[in-house]
Amino acid sequence: MKLWIPGPTEVRAELLAECARPMIGHRSDAMVKLHERIDPHMRSAFGLAESSPSRVAVHTCSATGLMEAALHGVGRRALCIVNGSFSKRWAEIATLLGLEVTLLKKAFGEAASPDEIDRALTEQGPFDALTLISNETSTGVRTPLAGVAAVLRKHPRTLWLVDVVSYLAGMPVDFDTHGIDFAFAGTQKALALPPGLTVLCASQRYLERVRPAVRRSYYLDAVRVIDGHAERKTPATPCIPLYFALARQLEDISDGVTLPEFDRGLRGAAAWRARYAKHERMQRATEAWATKHGLEFVPAPEHRSWTVACIRKGALDVAKFLAAVKQRGHTLSNGYGDLKDLSFRIGHMGDHTEADLARLLEVCDEVLATVALR
Repeated sequence: MKLWIPGPTEVRAELLAECARPMIGHRSDAMVKLHERIDPHMRSAFGLAESSPSRVAVHTCSATGLMEAALHGVGRRALCIVNGSFSKRWAEIATLLGLEVTLLKKAFGEAASPDEIDRALTEQGPFDALTLISNETSTGVRTPLAGVAAVLRKHPRTLWLVDVVSYLAGMPVDFDTHGIDFAFAGTQKALALPPGLTVLCASQRYLERVRPAVRRSYYLDAVRVIDGHAERKTPATPCIPLYFALARQLEDISDGVTLPEFDRGLRGAAAWRARYAKHERMQRATEAWATKHGLEFVPAPEHRSWTVACIRKGALDVAKFLAAVKQRGHTLSNGYGDLKDLSFRIGHMGDHTEADLARLLEVCDEVLATVALR
């Protein structure tokens, strides 16, 4: 069965085998070596220059945990952009933590424009932090980072916190270039690993703001996690098997192992760029398939994710369509939250190949041609 949901996604056998390695101690030299294998490639994943002062780290928790961790110590007021189920969750977490939360609401399937963000920051600010889901997995909406980055440069007091959960390793983050202050992702999306770990990146500015602040958490204290990672002493026992898999996957991506044959010789930053290009081609192929069948995407063309296609159902019965595709060996996903049964999603991310996607879309063609779905 091929897994095409927008996370967890398909995991290569080689990476699953890494999870079965003999156990090591989390305070051992072997664990230090694992950290040292991970760090340079993770800096590449976030698009950091070698001289960048920004810090990377790994934590054993879900990405929702880092939604909370990112907020501890940032200040009192947060502007939360809400345009899907996961951005709504982040705003709810901020409220539970006692922050004064202002919402910039958009319809599910839409992105906030730079002008709208600028207006909210100017007219309702000042704000200590802005939260943004860069790629709303629930709707397939991608918010281009460059436009928001230009706005945030006009509001230097505001820390920019970005969820790159289904963005990282599928599209270029360029953390420093965009002036992001804190970004995080789970490993089960475009990194194509089992769930259980999060990876994160924090700017020097973020750490200078948050380090002296009162942070009412232990396990979800981002500073503690970042410092523990740098010292090779995680705050608590990590999920060591997933560290093995993460190290192998990051090395494989940097070595071009999972790229199409014509790109297989690329290494380093060029290999990462080729991975992003592959995801963009998969998005375009899925878009062409949907157009052929008269199906519409939920997001506008300029906001369509390279990793998650969210497609309106049209006249289809979503449950019947998904069941028929599954009978033929492929699992797709229903819509999420407000879009459940009104859309379906294809997670064309991670180590899926373009040939894999072509086979999936052929199966979808067969289902649409032969099964009564209305």
